[in-house]
Amino acid sequence: MSTSSSYLDSLFSLRDRVAVVIGGTGELCSAIAGGLAGAGAEVVLVGRNEAKARARLERIAAAGGRGWFHSAEATERGQLEALRDAVLARSGRIDIVVNGAGINSATPFLDISEEEFDRILRVNIKGVFLGCQVFGRHLVEQKRGAIINIGSMSGLTPLSRVFTYSATKAAVHNLTKNLAREWAPHNVRVNTLVPGFFPAEQNRKVLTPDRVASIMAHTPMKRFGEPHELIGAAILLASDAGAFITGVDLVVDGGFNAMSL
Repeated sequence: MSTSSSYLDSLFSLRDRVAVVIGGTGELCSAIAGGLAGAGAEVVLVGRNEAKARARLERIAAAGGRGWFHSAEATERGQLEALRDAVLARSGRIDIVVNGAGINSATPFLDISEEEFDRILRVNIKGVFLGCQVFGRHLVEQKRGAIINIGSMSGLTPLSRVFTYSATKAAVHNLTKNLAREWAPHNVRVNTLVPGFFPAEQNRKVLTPDRVASIMAHTPMKRFGEPHELIGAAILLASDAGAFITGVDLVVDGGFNAMSL
């Protein structure tokens, strides 16, 4: 191995670490999980779609990585506690937690029902709250670890047509900063990874032609992001290269957040 490769490995390697990726069967978190595995981590894909998880795990294994699937509902404390215990029993440690479960809706504001509002809040903020609390307790006790919460551009700057989603993501950003401050003395880092516009299952319904045109006009790179383009940022936040990074919103958006006119 060359000197430069050794240096990069010492910064970014996740060898001998275990990453729990909640929402790991979704398109973006599935790609992030693959990237963490590529950096050496053993990944635990958490979700409800075992078929999608198996497909990703096959690709991870083909690339020389390690991982396994655990079915759990992000909004159920008991299931997350069982997940935590299962990971510790099987893998012996937990180093990285990605909270990526989320749902969206394009319902006009005056037509949003209380049931829809409650459902989106339950997944998008309660799920992150529980993931941080259940796994954060363990990381604080062991005095090391990294939590990556998946945020959104709409959590930083309110976007039209996704009212409840925007509110929940704003809450995720706020919660992340509060936990970063609270847990920094315990060597537990908490950051938000903020994708720009990445077409995925939960947002394709709002990507109408006029909205796509508006997004492209506001994105200097004039294209959507690809899921694999989140991997570098995720590895930075999870690895020793990010040892002094906590409480940040790491934006990966092709310049969208830099545009004002």
